[in-house]
Amino acid sequence: MNTYNSLANNLESLELHRFRENIDKYLDMIADGSKTALDAIYELTEMEIGFRKEQTIKGCVKVANFPFLKEINEFDFSFQPSLDKAKIMDLMTLRFLENNENIIFCGTPGVGKTNLAVSIGIEAAKHRYCVYFITFQDLISQLKKAASENRLDTRIKFFCRYKVLIIDELGYQKMDVDSANLFFNLIAKRYEKSSTIITTNSPFSKWADIFQEPVLTNALLDRLLHHCSVININGPSYRLKDQMQFMTEDN
Repeated sequence: MNTYNSLANNLESLELHRFRENIDKYLDMIADGSKTALDAIYELTEMEIGFRKEQTIKGCVKVANFPFLKEINEFDFSFQPSLDKAKIMDLMTLRFLENNENIIFCGTPGVGKTNLAVSIGIEAAKHRYCVYFITFQDLISQLKKAASENRLDTRIKFFCRYKVLIIDELGYQKMDVDSANLFFNLIAKRYEKSSTIITTNSPFSKWADIFQEPVLTNALLDRLLHHCSVININGPSYRLKDQMQFMTEDN
């Protein structure tokens, strides 16, 4: 076996796939003098590093369990003039993670709360933070199931290992006291240790009705709001956007 074939086999064994795919092109450039050997090796290694970073990012995004992949550049701020774009873009810098701050998006259904939460989550995942998305209903179901199987601590530790936990759609249904206590337990464990992003259609004044326990609700809000950005979105539903445009054009 000649040296070239041995090199190709070594690159495959080391899983240097981008290096292997481009080695012929760079050997030709070295041969014709358009690249030095040192420059060629440097560029090939940079290419491999870039590829591995890209794969890591894709892995982080996949693990996060996002319901869809929409980044902030796809969000139509012009449709929600009440929304402070500068504030959202500041959150996109991920500075809130430095102090383990929370974010709560409040607003009626369809105004873009989940879209914004996912966009921030994707940005965090792209920077290699552990992110996980779950609906409030699924979260409570998992916690209740774990409690009934005597493995609640293990499940709470699972949710606590994520630097960013996105909890979607809080407030669509009332809870029993046991469920409320389970949710409080999780938030208390994450308090000042990591960041939680919540979307809700209910103002804080209505949370006591949701959790049906005023004292627990106050304790919950105290921990969530202590270090928190609250984003209120008052505007039309994105889901009705196309229909509204059609009606306008029809008139």
